[in-house]
Amino acid sequence: MERNRWIRPFAHRVLRSELWRFTRRSVPRGVALGMVVGIIVPFAQILFASLLSLTVRANVPVAALTTFITNPFTTPLLWVLAYKVGSWVLHVDAMTMVAPVSTAIEHTDLQNALQWLTGATLVTAFGLVLIAIVSSVLSYFVTSFAWRAWIARKRKARVMRARNRTLAE
Repeated sequence: MERNRWIRPFAHRVLRSELWRFTRRSVPRGVALGMVVGIIVPFAQILFASLLSLTVRANVPVAALTTFITNPFTTPLLWVLAYKVGSWVLHVDAMTMVAPVSTAIEHTDLQNALQWLTGATLVTAFGLVLIAIVSSVLSYFVTSFAWRAWIARKRKARVMRARNRTLAE
């Protein structure tokens, strides 16, 4: 890949080993990034996840694979859920006296940015962003916990094997 004329200018960044190794820090980052990109970006998800993983030092293959959380079977359910979440949050926000979320969306270009980014109406786009944030944070912590549990189990098995070898001698 380093010799390819299109990749050569930035090959030193793309081919860093930390982006391709499965470590306790890069894998949860990759999962969280893949969740955000998979939920919010409706097109070229693998490309965006791969490019963004360079900036946050996330595992590139994990980020790319996690974008498959949205597929033709899950996307309609996700969009219905996003509409319901967005309408509930904006309805609760409208019932408050200040309505900070509605005011911020209406008085800035956030409404246009959300609709352009997701290709959805304001309520659905807002719901998609909320779901993406919550699911990425949750998936980061679940993956991190699962990684630590897996490593602890491997270490415990290694210690038991060493103890059994010592007793056998």
